[in-house]
Amino acid sequence: MKARPLFSLHPTPPYMRPKDIPHPPSQGLHHCDLTLLLISWRNWILVADMSSVMAPRASDLVLAIYSNSKGQVNHSLRSHRTSSSVSGKFLAPPTRAMGDISDQVGRPSDNGQIGIIDPDCRLIGLHLYDGSFKVIPIDNKGQLKEAFNIRLVEFQVLDIKFLYGCLKPTIVVLYQDNNDARHVKTYEVSLKEKDLIEGPWSQKNIANGSNLLIPVPMPLGGVIITGEETIVYRSATSFKAIPTTPDGTVIVAYERIDADGSRYLLGDIFGFLHLLLITHEKGRATELQIEFLGETSAASTISYLDNAFIYVGSRYGDSQLVKLSLQPDANGSHVRVLQSYVNLGPIVDFCVVNLEKQGQSQIVTCSGAFNDGSLRIVRNGIGINEQASVELQGIKALWSLRSSTDDIYDTFLVVCFINETRILAMNTDDELEEIEIEGFDSQVHTLFCQDSVHNQLIQVTASAVRLVSSLSRQLLQQWVAPPGYSINVATANETQILLATGGSKLVYMEIGDGKLIEIIHITLEYEISCLDISPIGQNSNFSSLAIVGMWTDVSARIFSLPDLDLLTIEHLGGEFIPRSVLLCTFEGAPYLLCALGDGHLFSFLLNINTGELSDRKKVSLGMQPITLRAFSSKNTTHVIASSDRPSVIYGRNKKLLYGNVNLKEVRHICPFNSAAFPDSATHAGPPNDTGFLWLMYQDKLMTRMYMAKWDPGVEHTGSCYGSQSQFRVLGPHVGSCLAIAKEGELTIGTIDDIQKLHIHTVPLGEHARRISYQEQSQTLAVCSFQSDTDENEMHFVRLFDDQTFEMMSVYELETYECGCSIVSCSFTDVANTYYCVGTAFALPEEVEPTKRKKPLGQCSLNSFHGKLLAAVNQKIQLYKWMACDEGSWELQLECGYHGRVLSLCVQTRGDLIVVGDLMKSISLLMYKREEGRFEELAHDRHMNWITAVEILDDDVFICAENKFNLLTLPTKEKRALLKTVGEYHLGEFVNCFHHGSLVMRLPGSELEKVPTIIFGTVNGAIGIIASLPSDLYIFLEQLQASMVKAIGGVGGLSYDEWRSFYSKKRAYRMKNFIDGDLIESFLDLPRNRMEEVSVAMGVPVEELCMKVEEMTRLH
Repeated sequence: MKARPLFSLHPTPPYMRPKDIPHPPSQGLHHCDLTLLLISWRNWILVADMSSVMAPRASDLVLAIYSNSKGQVNHSLRSHRTSSSVSGKFLAPPTRAMGDISDQVGRPSDNGQIGIIDPDCRLIGLHLYDGSFKVIPIDNKGQLKEAFNIRLVEFQVLDIKFLYGCLKPTIVVLYQDNNDARHVKTYEVSLKEKDLIEGPWSQKNIANGSNLLIPVPMPLGGVIITGEETIVYRSATSFKAIPTTPDGTVIVAYERIDADGSRYLLGDIFGFLHLLLITHEKGRATELQIEFLGETSAASTISYLDNAFIYVGSRYGDSQLVKLSLQPDANGSHVRVLQSYVNLGPIVDFCVVNLEKQGQSQIVTCSGAFNDGSLRIVRNGIGINEQASVELQGIKALWSLRSSTDDIYDTFLVVCFINETRILAMNTDDELEEIEIEGFDSQVHTLFCQDSVHNQLIQVTASAVRLVSSLSRQLLQQWVAPPGYSINVATANETQILLATGGSKLVYMEIGDGKLIEIIHITLEYEISCLDISPIGQNSNFSSLAIVGMWTDVSARIFSLPDLDLLTIEHLGGEFIPRSVLLCTFEGAPYLLCALGDGHLFSFLLNINTGELSDRKKVSLGMQPITLRAFSSKNTTHVIASSDRPSVIYGRNKKLLYGNVNLKEVRHICPFNSAAFPDSATHAGPPNDTGFLWLMYQDKLMTRMYMAKWDPGVEHTGSCYGSQSQFRVLGPHVGSCLAIAKEGELTIGTIDDIQKLHIHTVPLGEHARRISYQEQSQTLAVCSFQSDTDENEMHFVRLFDDQTFEMMSVYELETYECGCSIVSCSFTDVANTYYCVGTAFALPEEVEPTKRKKPLGQCSLNSFHGKLLAAVNQKIQLYKWMACDEGSWELQLECGYHGRVLSLCVQTRGDLIVVGDLMKSISLLMYKREEGRFEELAHDRHMNWITAVEILDDDVFICAENKFNLLTLPTKEKRALLKTVGEYHLGEFVNCFHHGSLVMRLPGSELEKVPTIIFGTVNGAIGIIASLPSDLYIFLEQLQASMVKAIGGVGGLSYDEWRSFYSKKRAYRMKNFIDGDLIESFLDLPRNRMEEVSVAMGVPVEELCMKVEEMTRLH
């Protein structure tokens, strides 16, 4: 890596790739019907026409709204082109209006922004600031008129809704006065007077816990007011009230079931789902009833789909698709969860660990809240789960064979050594044992094996091709190499064989019933290094193309079959020859993969009719030669690349992705789908006399049985035994069990789902707040708490095994004692390693905790030079572990530093200490060892409210603040005031940073030594931040500028404005950051758009793709 310049001249900017963050994302979402979608984003508004999604037009008009300094709304009309293609892609709703709705004055509402739409679509109402209600009228043609503000005398607004069935737009307001009493009031919105007029009714002094308004449609009208202990229906003529539950609860989400508003689904903060029934007669409510339905994740939103199917969206746990049943189960629940959708948010804390000791880190997060609290183990790549193993030295190759053509399972495993071949098979005790196939030559090295048609097997050795019956296991015929020549390379499929012999000869033959037929042979100018004839066309048993890798000119050649006419020569360049070639299909697109001896892989799109190659790309998968082998998982073809860094190659959204495998060096690998190792869906027996068959679905948690209608060669459909959930099986299932040859060992294992990230959940049933990992004891310690319906909290410190995640021990804290921080710490001259826990006593009568236990860590603890560094309110204190006269040990204060307001986070590097404060931004301290004191080097003059901080490298540290921004500041600052060198609006609330990476770095790659940190956010996003060399940064900055021009913002919003640093007192354009999401979206552009960016950059498309794909390997 080249030397980087000083930050005062040109800082090394972070490369950021937050996962699954759209840009620009919306901050909130409200809707009133199927045609209008209202999205608020920072201080902007978007109105989209959802009805256009179903029938897109070639062109839509977009109404842009923006506010000037007086808060007035002006209009501009422009043409906006919308794609009408819906095949396999998400079609965004056309934007009908957008603009800035912020005001120059006003205090943002403490209860968040509220956006509502009148049921009759006469206006849009927005509550953004205390004491103000913004109105955007809508005319009869659906056009938005000039916006205006109306004074709202109620300041502490909790909720606002529009009422149904009113001649004039009418809002109902739930608010709280200065005495903490809560009231409900209605107002008519006068568009003519631009004012609020007293409404038809009001209700004083409702229940104190009231927090949510639910408007009821006609013929009943009115509103439902939910509280902790009561649910009230109120209209101009009716008032009804019932208790919520015996212990009380807080309703946070609702959904109307019936058009007349007689039934509602209610979700509370604890994850309980209720049904509210309103009985009414002649427009008057006569009775309210509430019934407990069951338990789900804590609902943030509820959507009733139809036919008792419900989608529960949750910010605190996994979102769920559930179905309601008429009859309760044994636990009294009417809810059955059909499917869960993983949500990591909110990520309160996490730690980076290397649990599998494979050189690839994982993160363990404290996720969720309340009853949905859990630990989530997040790892990148694809796992191999070992099922069986045997010690075998010197394995050179592996193949699996079936005992008959119609058998869906593999029976034999052929293991090749340098001068012999062994055949293994599973016995009745599910053990691997050695057997013999009489027709095979077991005393020589085998070059290739293959199942063939007519219940036959193929073995290719250096001297002959042997055709063997899989039933009798006897030799049927053999083809012998010409005198003086030997077979060097071989490949085959079920009906064809291709050989390379000495003298650069290429021999093609076909397989008949009991015979081998040589069709043609040709002589090439160079020796042959590798071959492949895998079928990828409509005929799954016959290939019309042959791929030949060449020595000397380092090329891949494509020949037609059966005549061996040369179609294409692709020169690969470089000094390393192709060692493995493979024809394969990803998502219906044919590809040619070519692996070199130095660990690089070429991929090409292939025209199977002409043999032409296109879309050439090159990636690095390791440092050693690669062997390619196709396998099937869940009826989808993937490719595994065996080398020093094994990877799985798979297709997703029409591009190739590369997933790391949790193994170190793999010599050889092949599919081995034995009946003893069933895959995730396995045929469990022949069809019965009714024409149905049983299927077994097995995952890590449970096993389910399915019944399906069997029709060979077509799609199978069926239903879960005992339920109505549907599934599909596409033909006879091919599993994903693999045989793997490693150094001195043969392993049989199953492969995880092929996806980028794998997440394993450890349910806690309580809120996990802090986590720390201790490598010496191989444990994880977690500070957690649980609360009951009376808001009584119990806090714990729990100890988990780092492999099984079983709870090993639990320590309950005292009453009112809260675990605030935890760290694994080693002390000077002490052999033991400790978990240090900082606690505070949160007494009910106190606003702020005043009583604490040593080590006094209310906010943050760090291990520092064999001592304990603690941030406590405004203090930074350093403790050492000292022996007392009585033989006991205690923490003794060595030195401290004062001057902060509330120090939330502290990070160290050497003697340097970075302190993030709640209100006074960042301070840079130096620990003077000889003097035993702290010295402040510099501080930030801006009043940023810091939420997380981390030191990127020796030159810069990064922090996040509460307005969703990231800042970078220098660590080597000669002045007393820190100068911000990088600013970026992330759009996510970051809770924590930690050094680490979710991927293994390839030795010798450009990014091998790039430092990276991982961050976690409240919304559950995981992101990577890396410090790039300056030359790479300059290149990516140019690409970013070109991409901004090529890709428009969502709804026409400005990308530059979205990424600009924004706070109450200042706003600056993004600087010294690269948006990784934007950069990587280059790979998703159509070819013509890629070429536009390429021309603007003056760099070929292939080089841009290679650069961007290299950046993707950071995560």
